[in-house]
Amino acid sequence: MEGWRAAAACQEVDPDLFFPVGTGAPALAQEEEAKRVCLRCPVREPCLRSALAQPHPPSGVWGGLTEAQRWSLARLARRRADDRG
Repeated sequence: MEGWRAAAACQEVDPDLFFPVGTGAPALAQEEEAKRVCLRCPVREPCLRSALAQPHPPSGVWGGLTEAQRWSLARLARRRADDRG
């Protein structure tokens, strides 16, 4: 396990919170609750970097972002890198 994980705020809550099932109101509420945990997390940035570094982005909320949000962030970063390249 990566060293930063031991200090993660998510260690204090049920892991299922970070993996909402579905796209309806209950799943969206669960997603928002998970993001609130991430907001108070001292290792949010390393968590997000770790998720973004994966060849296949992990599902769920990592570093305060959903899988779809991380995909968008990664696409934006690739575009910016292409523009500079």
